Amino acid sequence: MSFSHNFDSTVLREYDIRGIVGQTLYEADAFAIGRCFGTIVARTGGKSVAVGYDGRLSSPALESALVRGLRASGMDVVRIGRGPTPMLYYTATTQGTGGAIMITGSHNPPNYNGFKMMLGKKPFFGTEIRDLGVMAASGDVVPEAAGSERQLDIAEDYLARLVKDWDGGDRALKIVWDNGNGSAGDVLTQLVKRLPGHHTVLNGEIDGTFPAHHPDPTVPANLQQLIAAVHAQGADIGIAFDGDADRIGLVDDTGTIMFGDQLMVLLARDVLRTHPGATIIADVKASQVLFDEIERAGGKPLMWKTGHSLIKSKMAETGSPLAGEMSGHIFFADRWYGFDDALYAAVRTLGIVARMGTKLSAVRLALPQVINTPELRFDCDDRRKFAVIEEVAARLRAEGASVSETDGVRVLTADGWWLLRASNTQAVLVARCEASSEAGLERLKAALVAQLEASGLAAPDFSGENAGH
Repeated sequence: MSFSHNFDSTVLREYDIRGIVGQTLYEADAFAIGRCFGTIVARTGGKSVAVGYDGRLSSPALESALVRGLRASGMDVVRIGRGPTPMLYYTATTQGTGGAIMITGSHNPPNYNGFKMMLGKKPFFGTEIRDLGVMAASGDVVPEAAGSERQLDIAEDYLARLVKDWDGGDRALKIVWDNGNGSAGDVLTQLVKRLPGHHTVLNGEIDGTFPAHHPDPTVPANLQQLIAAVHAQGADIGIAFDGDADRIGLVDDTGTIMFGDQLMVLLARDVLRTHPGATIIADVKASQVLFDEIERAGGKPLMWKTGHSLIKSKMAETGSPLAGEMSGHIFFADRWYGFDDALYAAVRTLGIVARMGTKLSAVRLALPQVINTPELRFDCDDRRKFAVIEEVAARLRAEGASVSETDGVRVLTADGWWLLRASNTQAVLVARCEASSEAGLERLKAALVAQLEASGLAAPDFSGENAGH
């Protein structure tokens, strides 16, 4: 039986395949992904693909169609069932499968869903995803085969491995967790029983309608329930996950949000004690404070492109033991496997806090105090966004500005820095400014606006109220 399939043009993204169920994403797409990805694995000599899915209402049906497509390509499908994305990464890494696919809408609204993939032990992204679309359209797949499937209950093994790296002794911290009704719920319920301390789990039940709040811990509004619980209980720390638990959010003992780059300071100092001089990677949106603190702790800071697949690849290339993004993706290669895992990052963070003689808030307050805008995201046509960046970069080069072009433009001035980059996943530009004073921040914002206006774009809303994810 011949095969060919066309995807909606909006679903093949830079880091994953993602769309609105019943509008741009269908079960037929899931089958086609299985048929083509299974072909790619077969052609690289692989024989098996691990598959997991999140708690969204559409996930079981998409998983079933995906498995049919993989089997039709002759794959042995290892089905681990419902759980967090990092548990699938763990399966692929420890079971040595030829590939892995997670069905997850991550932190998107309930009507979205998508597919995150690994080929061997590496992320499958960028041109590889676009090539998969070409394969589907042309029907370039291996001859139809029967394949096979088996269930694997990996949760117990994964939990034991998470707990193995607990290094906080017996100190009983008071911890509030917000699962946000995401797919980590079942694993988290078991994890807290195995860690010392007093644990409260909010929204632990997996529910794809996300009744409590949207599961994206980078948006302060989504952390208000956690903050209230930390206050009410006098907790030492609050920890939140996104919908598939590959990103972490943190609240300190005062109920103040600690952003991804602030958490990275804490983790980097700890990792550098056992890996002196190591390269620590963070994305271009991170505070200058993080890069300075890595250096101060004896590490080599490396600023890299935003995007979990890009960061993972750079870690492998440089042998870095730790990397992180502002969005809360934290990657440990120190004692772990180099993939982003919010549950594992939580265990390591709690270990550090348990060993500290001070409160977590004291670490935050001791950092150099800077003022920054939130991450600003504003619409810009997909065909125009990269051209705008190139225009701005050309003007800055002509002015002799101090600028990094690692990912967009990050401009360093006496006041601080400002960033403008094109999103890889949406028709938006992303901006951020950081300064040591209010007056300096205003000057940076003015410089950013001047560049945007020179390219015919209006100023963004600096309040961040319209800065979604």
